[in-house]
Amino acid sequence: MDGNSILQIAALFSCIGLLIKPLGLYMATVYERKPCFLDNTLKPVEIWFYKIATIDPEQEMNWKEYACSMLIFNFFGFLALYALQRLQIFLPLNPETFSSPTPDLAFNTAVSFITNANWQAYSGENSLSYLTQMLGLTVQNFLSAATGMSILIAFIRGLQRRETSGLGNFWVDTLRCILYVLLPLSILFAILLASEGVIQNLNDYQKIELTEKIQYTEENPQKPNAAPQTKILTEQLVPMGPVASQVAIKQLGTNGGGFFGANSAHPFENPTPFSNFLEMLAILLIPASLCYTYGVMIKNRRQGLAILATMFLLLIPPLFIDITLEKNGTPNLSKINDSQVLISNGNLEGKETRFGPLSSALWATITTATANGSVNASLDSFTPLGGLISMWLIDLGEVIFGGVGSGLYQMLLFIIIAVFVSGLMVGRTPEYLGKKIEAYEIKMASFAIIVMPITVLTCTAICIVLEVGQSAISNPGAHGFTEILYAFSSMANNNGSAFAGLNANTPFFNTVGGIAILMGRYWIAIPVLAIAGSLARKKTTPFGPGTLPTDSPLFIAVLIGVIVIIGALIFFPAFSLGPIIEHLMIVNP
Repeated sequence: MDGNSILQIAALFSCIGLLIKPLGLYMATVYERKPCFLDNTLKPVEIWFYKIATIDPEQEMNWKEYACSMLIFNFFGFLALYALQRLQIFLPLNPETFSSPTPDLAFNTAVSFITNANWQAYSGENSLSYLTQMLGLTVQNFLSAATGMSILIAFIRGLQRRETSGLGNFWVDTLRCILYVLLPLSILFAILLASEGVIQNLNDYQKIELTEKIQYTEENPQKPNAAPQTKILTEQLVPMGPVASQVAIKQLGTNGGGFFGANSAHPFENPTPFSNFLEMLAILLIPASLCYTYGVMIKNRRQGLAILATMFLLLIPPLFIDITLEKNGTPNLSKINDSQVLISNGNLEGKETRFGPLSSALWATITTATANGSVNASLDSFTPLGGLISMWLIDLGEVIFGGVGSGLYQMLLFIIIAVFVSGLMVGRTPEYLGKKIEAYEIKMASFAIIVMPITVLTCTAICIVLEVGQSAISNPGAHGFTEILYAFSSMANNNGSAFAGLNANTPFFNTVGGIAILMGRYWIAIPVLAIAGSLARKKTTPFGPGTLPTDSPLFIAVLIGVIVIIGALIFFPAFSLGPIIEHLMIVNP
């Protein structure tokens, strides 16, 4: 790896390191409902919302009430987004008069955006109106991100409190998250992105004259035996829209859903290397800072820093491997004339030249580690092992930073398992932060961890067996299997990125994929809240000589081992049928 690569990576992580503490402290202040510098501006708005919705901000909820509130909130969000899509043709702010999406596509999109998955089986600039993008998708980007963060805060309170059933108030946590955290940061990042050239308007799509005419042939499907007609393209329709505002929250909330089908590879979403840097910074900012928030709220900052160190240690090796793979290119380049020129540029297929292999691989690693899912290059064109890195990061269970809130609470599930395993190894009662880890917590944590791989592998197997699933594969063989495995990995882990070679906009994929998305979100969130409720009712055991320190380098190593072993053992057979065998076929054709 050259000096330029190291410099770019160091600049990104240095900025993250500088921002973690102030933002982490600020978010802890917000969730603990202490005074902050935005109170004078936003406190009246917050109080007004409580009055309109008849919410008592002092009323505590137990874990079941918290979970029910979360599910009801998300269900009505689903209904609103589904209805907005289906009625799109009759609603305003639709300058291109796009028709309404089909019921299965509207279902999939609504499910995807309420769960923070943002899986997109459509191209936004060719199918969705400005109203649907703004009132539907952008609003859900805020709400789904706030939901994940609220669940995390409830879990933290379960660890923090003792002999109580109260975990806070879901409505208060969600509202304060949106008003005090997501909205101010989104406004700031939207302004910065707009200054770099990310568009923000409600204009009609623009027709422009091409500087060079394009000649092409077109066949008439009504007359298959007729000779193809030669046509000349002289103009192009350029889409417009309120892009900067949506891109800001899609990155900050680790949503990932792009305004355009090409996502952050589109020059209107990500025009410059600096906008690329800003968007990567936004993706990591809140998930990393929440680790510090965690340490502040449990009054043990070393625990938060230990989790942060674990995440970085899990991220760095795949990051350097992926960058090296993409910069070296594929073995097939050695068979082409002037191969040294090609190899020196790395694997450029499917990548924007303004970013190149380095920024593309860096983005791919970050976006799959954080459950963001946005892309600035075609993952389908990565080397087989490069694509494997992205898929493996997803299949670790969204624990390396992960989605906002959801990444950290899933990491805490692995911590519970690691504490239990460590206790068994040394013959001590498992404890975490003074709370005994007993059978109930282990059952709930095990269930939440195993839901995702069961969902991914089952859906992949069904798709491979059925003809309706096989027909969506445009690249048969190992790569086609990889596309399907990646698709369901992405959906069940609420990531949203995809290999482009799979035709996922079919009733089968929209329906089965939507179910996988729901299972990957709620069948993990509900056990997390159940564990939080159980821990909140427990007494705190004083730390003693027999207490396992969970902020030590040794425990960090144990935790990394548990995460890697579970991820490797479950998915390695499937990886062997896909990207691994595809790599071997390239090396030894």
